[in-house]
Amino acid sequence: MRKLMPAVLFAALLPTLTLAATQDSTDITPPLHGKLMDGGPRGDGPLRGLKLTPEQREQVGKLMGEERQQQREIVKSYLDKLPEDQRKALHDQLDGNRDKTRQSIRALLKPDQQKRFDEMEKKREDRAKEWAEFQQWKQDHKSS
Repeated sequence: MRKLMPAVLFAALLPTLTLAATQDSTDITPPLHGKLMDGGPRGDGPLRGLKLTPEQREQVGKLMGEERQQQREIVKSYLDKLPEDQRKALHDQLDGNRDKTRQSIRALLKPDQQKRFDEMEKKREDRAKEWAEFQQWKQDHKSS
């Protein structure tokens, strides 16, 4: 189940990216604000556990909104050219943009929040490595 969810999310993301790339930039929804971002009543937002101040939530929301807009622009610029080399360039550019935003978010946090943020990033990286290893194992066993 743990390995199935990222695959399902990735599969669901592809049509979303296509729709987002064809969307007019004036139709963009505003970024999340307030309690939704750090969990709200369910406590499961993308920055849960950081106890952001209202100013931090606003700044993080703005950064995340800018990142989404930049990602749409990047995807739109590459959608029509999806051979392997362009696909790699797309992923590299999106990864760089995401890393830049994460660094900006981290800079907004207090030291104790930065420590928790770093722990969350480490867990995310570990899950990504595990997923990559699984995909490699699956590829190796598929060819056998």
